[in-house]
Amino acid sequence: MGVLSDSFRLIFSFNSDLYEIIFLSLKISSYALVISCIIGLPIAGFLASTNITGKKTIIIFFNSMMALPPVFVGLLLYILFSQTGPFGFFEILYTPSIMVIAQIIIILPIIVSVSTELMQHIFEEYKEIFDNFEVKLINRIITTVFDARISLITCILTGLGRALSEVGAIIIVGGNIIHYTRVMTTTIALETSKGNLSMAMSLGIVLIIISISINAIVMIMKTISKKNFYD
Repeated sequence: MGVLSDSFRLIFSFNSDLYEIIFLSLKISSYALVISCIIGLPIAGFLASTNITGKKTIIIFFNSMMALPPVFVGLLLYILFSQTGPFGFFEILYTPSIMVIAQIIIILPIIVSVSTELMQHIFEEYKEIFDNFEVKLINRIITTVFDARISLITCILTGLGRALSEVGAIIIVGGNIIHYTRVMTTTIALETSKGNLSMAMSLGIVLIIISISINAIVMIMKTISKKNFYD
């Protein structure tokens, strides 16, 4: 109970180091999520709205990438962006930038795979209408994505949760540098190993609070959407 009380005291004392870590975690994960959505949703919409050659192969690829071990992603990026690697001239190893890239690689397959499955069902409902009116592909994709917007929130939140909870890749490429690349999950691992359970527990509590808050917002949005939109 002493650790728990100390953890809450640390949170409500607005400890600067603690909140610096929290805000950096949210910043990196938010950037990764936004970029993944910008890239992934159009890909998912395209896959759901067409029957191109190799479509099943592409879907299988993204489904397989969902199970990609984060530590392997971190290792691969480390090799590519180290000083002796082919992309070492970018000099982004041990920076927040490469941490964003690592999280994009991890959550993009989730966005694409889950969104494609969701939008395929909607596209099948509209396919006859699209064909009858000879709707252009870009308009088919936009319509499908827009109509699936509420269901896609769950998918997007899954990606955000994956990003916030990830530790293997970002600790390799970020280096867990204090005041620069130290985020919630890497700090929890570090502080636990050091025996500083109060800091580790406080960050764990914050992660849980963030998760509950996001899901509460989604439930409210779904309720409002059902009252104001016809699907």
